Amino acid sequence: MTKGANAAARQLDRTLAALADPTRRRVIELLRERPRRAGELAEAFETSAPAMSRHLRVLRTRGLVEEERVDDDARVRVYRLRREPFDALQVWLRELESFWSDQLDSFGAHVARRAAQERKR
Repeated sequence: MTKGANAAARQLDRTLAALADPTRRRVIELLRERPRRAGELAEAFETSAPAMSRHLRVLRTRGLVEEERVDDDARVRVYRLRREPFDALQVWLRELESFWSDQLDSFGAHVARRAAQERKR
């Protein structure tokens, strides 16, 4: 595996690990609608601010979300999705889908050959 491929694989691992948690997946779903404040996310999940902060820290350190501070209040942070990790995940999923499509094509060809052999008998 090349150095670039190793880095991409590590990033994919980090993305999948972050998304393994159901709360973080739901945070991603909410952020798909629009950017949100950390407090708004905590309220939506009926969880404490520190608990939501831990989830947001994981998503931020894995590169899935980015935070922006609001000018008039340095304590308020708005979170939004970053596109790049999801693009990489989509590429990986397409490659996996291609594998299964190839497998199904091979199976279809095998069935067709067997059917042709049976007709010859």
